[in-house]
Amino acid sequence: MKFETKAIHGVRTPEKGIENWGSTLNMATTFPIKTYSEWQEFEYSRVSNPTRKDFETMIALLENGKHGFGFSSGMAATSSVFTMFEAGDHFVLSLDIYGGTYRIINDIFRKFGFEATFVDTTDLQQIEAAVRPNTKAIFIETPSNPLLEVTDIRGVVAIAKRHNLLSMVDNTFMSPVLQRPLELGVDVVLHSATKFLGGHNDIIAGAVVVNSNELAEKISFAQVAIGAILSPFDSWLLLRSMKTLKLRVEKAQANTLKLLDFLRSHPEVEKVYYPTEAHNKGKAVHESQASGGGSVFSFTVKSEAKAKAFFESLKVALFAVSLGGVETLVTHPSTLTHTEFPEEEKVARGVTRTLIRVAVGIEDAEDLIQDFKQALEK
Repeated sequence: MKFETKAIHGVRTPEKGIENWGSTLNMATTFPIKTYSEWQEFEYSRVSNPTRKDFETMIALLENGKHGFGFSSGMAATSSVFTMFEAGDHFVLSLDIYGGTYRIINDIFRKFGFEATFVDTTDLQQIEAAVRPNTKAIFIETPSNPLLEVTDIRGVVAIAKRHNLLSMVDNTFMSPVLQRPLELGVDVVLHSATKFLGGHNDIIAGAVVVNSNELAEKISFAQVAIGAILSPFDSWLLLRSMKTLKLRVEKAQANTLKLLDFLRSHPEVEKVYYPTEAHNKGKAVHESQASGGGSVFSFTVKSEAKAKAFFESLKVALFAVSLGGVETLVTHPSTLTHTEFPEEEKVARGVTRTLIRVAVGIEDAEDLIQDFKQALEK
């Protein structure tokens, strides 16, 4: 089946009966034991729940993977994956990365003996040079947050295989509509399902997909032992939302391209950051591993005062964190999403006070352009 057909019909389960032809919401925390001393799939919902299983089946289908896992947030997913490792293990991560990922590695897991090196993963030589004898995994975001830099997924996989490492990709920005890293050889794909998978800014959730049975066993153990699980209700909401995932992603991307056309020539805009911009050194790589640029971009204005005035003047777009929803959200990475980074490090990376990140929604494109126009004029 094609993507949109799988998203709608992928977890149809005829054995439930005609009256339950779609995904049903099962809120039970425990289930009657049918036969003494015999295993059954559903016993206790921290371990396994029918509705969560439907979501996990669906996200695995859409990523073309074998095993899916639902977590209570994107950071719960990331944290659970890292419990596979031990004190003394070393990791190579993208320098331009989500602030929450930086925080969990730098401020929490370091206390338990983890070691990490953050490098410019758009340069494969820097990744290779950072590998140590105790390195266990390479963790990347592509495109990155918030500068939309592109890392060569195939190149990372090649390095990982050469050194017997795991390759992990946070695929939140692209969603499985536009990019499927498992198809490129990646070992672990992660999502903040709060974003495009949920798509309506009303769910906090995370997801992990793998092909390896061995990795699946380890992640399943962490999921059950730690218990940072996706609730049945949120699983059901995600299943509902993912039926329109492709439509939403494509509409938001079309809006993005129109908004970028307007911003590039605006006198108040200094620079635009987007995966397929001509000046993005990873443009060709991105186009070889993804089927579109997505609907998140950043741009800079001439001063922090102008950025402040822009945020305060928006009438349609919302000044808020997050992305991937039907509403257009505009945020200030330096003071909101990337506060965990030291100020000098943010500036060195390009996350300045004049940088604005935009997550485009599915409103009318002309309404968005007019909103940005009047806000920039202020």
